[in-house]
Amino acid sequence: MTEAAQEASEPTRKRPKPGERRLQILQAIASMLEEGEAERVTTAALAAKLQVSEAALYRHFASKAQMFEGLLEFIEQTVFGLINQIEASSDDGPRKAGAIVSMLLGFAEKNPGMTRVLVGEAIVFEHARLQQRVNQLLDRVEASLRQVLKLQEAAGQSTEVRLDPTTKASLAMGFVMGRWLRFAKSGFKAKPSDQATEILAGLF
Repeated sequence: MTEAAQEASEPTRKRPKPGERRLQILQAIASMLEEGEAERVTTAALAAKLQVSEAALYRHFASKAQMFEGLLEFIEQTVFGLINQIEASSDDGPRKAGAIVSMLLGFAEKNPGMTRVLVGEAIVFEHARLQQRVNQLLDRVEASLRQVLKLQEAAGQSTEVRLDPTTKASLAMGFVMGRWLRFAKSGFKAKPSDQATEILAGLF
């Protein structure tokens, strides 16, 4: 039976609104990544979870790689939207940098499945362009950290210079990525934010 025939035989089943099915697919992938192994996220398993045909998935995404790109697009929009809010705040450079790092740790805790994308676990067997896109995302975040710290230094507001902004930004991203990886490897039990406040106070 075709998908159209299936839908016709189920009058109580509502047809998703434009864009809704695409969002459902991305949410399902994130959920599957949180629940099990990355290699188990196949189009067949995804279709079964959503109770649709694989052909229905391909009407929204040309490939599984494009599905992961959709997840990365969501991550980018969310993370940089929050970074823009932090940068626009009246806080000083170190507080802005600390807020950005705390936001990144919090994002991981709220989105465990997406954390596996950010640390590369979920895309290790996918197209190389996905890892390149993750790398670009991380580079942009580090550049944002570097920028808020450089503005602080340029304004002469720093009372104690221990490390330059570039080094601090690099250390901060190393800390974030380490916490993300530990979170993923622990089965999402080791929270990224554990003792983060004390560590960030010493860094910024």
